[in-house]
Amino acid sequence: MSPRAGNAGPRTLAFVESPVQLLNVLEWAHTRAPGAELTLVVLSPVDPMTRGQLRRMSELARKEGHEVRWEEARGGATAPFRTVGGLTGALRHADRIVMGDPFSRYVQLLLTITRARDLVVVDDGTATMEFVTQLAHGERLVRWHRKGSRSGPRDLLFGPVSASARRRLTPARGRRVEVFSAMPIEDTPDGVAVTANDFAWTRARFGPPRITKGADMVGTSLVETGVVDGDRYLDAVRGLARTHGAARYFAHRRESTEKLHRLAVETGLEIVRPDLPLELIARRGPIGRTVLSFPSTVVHTLPLALAGTEVRVAVCDIDPAWLTQHASPRARGFLSGVTDSARGAHRLSAVASPG
Repeated sequence: MSPRAGNAGPRTLAFVESPVQLLNVLEWAHTRAPGAELTLVVLSPVDPMTRGQLRRMSELARKEGHEVRWEEARGGATAPFRTVGGLTGALRHADRIVMGDPFSRYVQLLLTITRARDLVVVDDGTATMEFVTQLAHGERLVRWHRKGSRSGPRDLLFGPVSASARRRLTPARGRRVEVFSAMPIEDTPDGVAVTANDFAWTRARFGPPRITKGADMVGTSLVETGVVDGDRYLDAVRGLARTHGAARYFAHRRESTEKLHRLAVETGLEIVRPDLPLELIARRGPIGRTVLSFPSTVVHTLPLALAGTEVRVAVCDIDPAWLTQHASPRARGFLSGVTDSARGAHRLSAVASPG
């Protein structure tokens, strides 16, 4: 979708690369900037499942009155150059930038172009917790599950922009930084404003859901990211499903088809590929009376989205023995921190790891 003709540039320019990021931009706009002129730029990934959810979320954004600009940001070797070139004017005229992933090399590059004095980071899942910690300690912005940096041809364009992005995301005179999050934010950097995301938009637009007997399970991409061993993960899912009578498994959009087929065959679970973020799926219903999850974003967000219902969200610890040799040294502490903080914030029930 093209920018409005004759417009000098949107007051607020938001960049998203995942359905959850787009959802949280809608939550931010509803809570923090109702009625604001918002242009939402989708830096589209190549994964079909993610693209499908982004298309559905884009329609919801348009219904809210927001302009959506879809960029094929990864459609070939020249796509990054076309995307950045096409966004330069809007970036320079924007008063406020909202971003869903400060770790994204795309977003970090775009931050070096903008003159906006108002920067907002909305949730991209549990990575937001790591981002705030790294910013507070002046560390390089690196995702928690990665051991090191990767390099390739795109570095000719993206280059070493992490340090520059970190400076732009550090509050200074004439520059305001806000984190809009459902995560438990600790160790907040000086000058960074933290606003709680309580999923008011989701609760206002959807539900309350019909609640079914039994349990539903939430999938995770910890196997795909190389953190958890695939066989150990399958054993854990099988044990949880048997113990708690789970019938459905809501797949993460990044879970592989091969792994999901194996889960279906060996556990008997019905595999569900959601067409929207799980917070919206659960709020629309039907949803099980108990929702089982491993440490992930949903152990923080689902209790908020389902506030006022009788749904119980239960989290299962990741046994250190499940971690692969490729898991980063921070993985164990980060995953346990996600579980512990959610349990304290939402009084989640602990589920013993299957033996």
